[in-house]
Amino acid sequence: MRSKAMRLACDTGGTFTDLVVENGEEIRLFKASTTPDDPVRGVLNALTLAAEHFGEDRTDFLARADMFIHGTTRAINAILTGNTARTAFLTTEGHPDVLVIREGGRIEPFNFTVPYPEPYVPRRLTFEIPERIEATGNVRTPLDEAAALKVIEKLKTLKVEAVAVCFLWSIVNAEHEKRMGELLAEHLPGVPFTLSHALNPTLREYRRASATAIDASLKPLMFDYLDSLTRRLREAGFAGRTLMVTSGGGIMDAEAVARAPIHSINSGPAMAPIAGRFYTDRDFDHAEAIVADTGGTTYDVSLVRDGRIPWTRETWIGQRFRGHMTGFPSVDVKSIGAGGGSIAWVDDGGLLRVGPQSAGSTPGPVAYGKGGTEPTVTDCSIILGYIDPDFFLGGTMVLDREAARKVLKEKIADRLGLSVEEAAASVLTLATEKMVGAIDEITINQGIDPSNAVLIGGGGAAGLNAVAVGRRLGCAGVLIPEAGSVLSAAGALMSDISSDYAQMHYTTSRRFAYDQVNAVLAELEARCKAFAEGPGAGALKVTTEFSVEARYMHQIWEIEVPMGLGRVKDEADLEALKEAFHATHKMIFEITDPDSDIEFVTWRAKVACKIREGGTGRLPAQEVAAQTEKRPIYFTQTGWTNAQVLRFESMPPNAPVTGPAIIESSFTTVVVDPGTHALRTDGGGLKITF
Repeated sequence: MRSKAMRLACDTGGTFTDLVVENGEEIRLFKASTTPDDPVRGVLNALTLAAEHFGEDRTDFLARADMFIHGTTRAINAILTGNTARTAFLTTEGHPDVLVIREGGRIEPFNFTVPYPEPYVPRRLTFEIPERIEATGNVRTPLDEAAALKVIEKLKTLKVEAVAVCFLWSIVNAEHEKRMGELLAEHLPGVPFTLSHALNPTLREYRRASATAIDASLKPLMFDYLDSLTRRLREAGFAGRTLMVTSGGGIMDAEAVARAPIHSINSGPAMAPIAGRFYTDRDFDHAEAIVADTGGTTYDVSLVRDGRIPWTRETWIGQRFRGHMTGFPSVDVKSIGAGGGSIAWVDDGGLLRVGPQSAGSTPGPVAYGKGGTEPTVTDCSIILGYIDPDFFLGGTMVLDREAARKVLKEKIADRLGLSVEEAAASVLTLATEKMVGAIDEITINQGIDPSNAVLIGGGGAAGLNAVAVGRRLGCAGVLIPEAGSVLSAAGALMSDISSDYAQMHYTTSRRFAYDQVNAVLAELEARCKAFAEGPGAGALKVTTEFSVEARYMHQIWEIEVPMGLGRVKDEADLEALKEAFHATHKMIFEITDPDSDIEFVTWRAKVACKIREGGTGRLPAQEVAAQTEKRPIYFTQTGWTNAQVLRFESMPPNAPVTGPAIIESSFTTVVVDPGTHALRTDGGGLKITF
């Protein structure tokens, strides 16, 4: 019954808000302009388009939906623009520099011209609380409540909007943090706070403190946003369940994300690899996949190997070592400023540049006619004939090609001594090279040959140069899924409701604490079971996976080791766990040391509740007359040439098309370069080979 109900998935990006409506076994795609001043309005506009398509009033349309899954860049944008809450950081007396000293590490060890990064919470809002818990869990210095209350009075004076609490060794004994939370709730009512032991019980002090500070700083913003979203959806007629996409590639109830908004930081990009894996398995026989999601602002790339979604625990906001660490694992996605709205410009040295600045949705590319004054990748694609200005978004938005030509000539072509067409092609070529460079970092730089992989083109602007990127990399082929223009939103429909839990308990392989470890694992399992019976109730399938963060004796960093069983009952189970650690260590580092003792630090459990079998529904067959028209398009190697133009919906499966050609739908345009071959797969996607 669940799989037949109508579900909605919405991804709010920098330029467009994507909506996928899954009605039984069919899906429909919709796009509306993002409204940065009020993102919820953009969501409601997309829902209005969907309701009109189905010939219904929006209220009646929403009343039929039982689930709304939302992904947004709201949290990450707030951090990058400095629009988070005024946050205070409370820490153990004598340790105010946790966020300042960080963990060390430099991108360029001898480049001293780069200033040392500022802490996430400034020192003027950092306060020391007299208390101390030892590593054993014993109380060395009791919490000084009188001093704590004086600090709270200072917080009132400073008008802080959120509080982060991170005491030393609270992951072993949380007594002081819990009491501090009680004092804040009583004496600073209405101001949200985050306690580190509850949010992220990890051994690493900086990661735990950074996660706590980031989470607290997002609480007022994300609570207001999600409250506005759920309230306005309800007022519009939606009575179902509102879920949020998380950085870890799962979905959670919006209320749970509001309580821990750090999980929403990479909300949007995390879904694309999930959708990419499904489409690759279906249409390219389980090949390795380079998943590229081209939005209006960014180009997000990830690598799916052996059917595994890429994960990283080194999740940074901004540059590695120079930004801020979230302290949480997330889907490993690399983003660069090279989307469809990326601005082309000429620097003081006379060199052509593309991005990272973006025109976004406001004012948008010049051709949109919304006040944009800088040429973008989209403008250049219109000039080259790739995008039909009269068929953008299915003809609902007419573009101004001449305005784009005029601006590109004035700001790029004349300055470089090129024709307008040459300048536009150069912009596309440069954007392609930036994209290739981003993919090189996750493939060649990690010893992976991209020629064994298929490039998945997602996002509305993906088709403009996905074939060029794939050829440049020597990929096995390019796949534009039928729902590729809304890849992240489609991925949200494929995701499981999930949560993960962790608890620290140190022990070694030489003196393994069976009883204590099994008690920890039992508690984690109970939390997973409670989640499955609560937020995951009614799931088609529930999966619980256990793991442990471990290291060889005297190593500094731990690695995560999957556990086949949820308990370590005897010597045989311990031996199996040790072998799993050695195997994982060898896979990562190519070496192992079987004679060394192993230290087990943090125990983890993740629960996933599957709410739908398979991927998503299919786009319904449409009666669209097969087009045989041609239009002039420009390629650097051929100049202007008449290329056939086909409608995506009219292409029968397995009928080959040889480039140059344009294959377009209401939401995307695929440029089939000269010498390449395209066909529509049985799964509805567009497969291009070279």
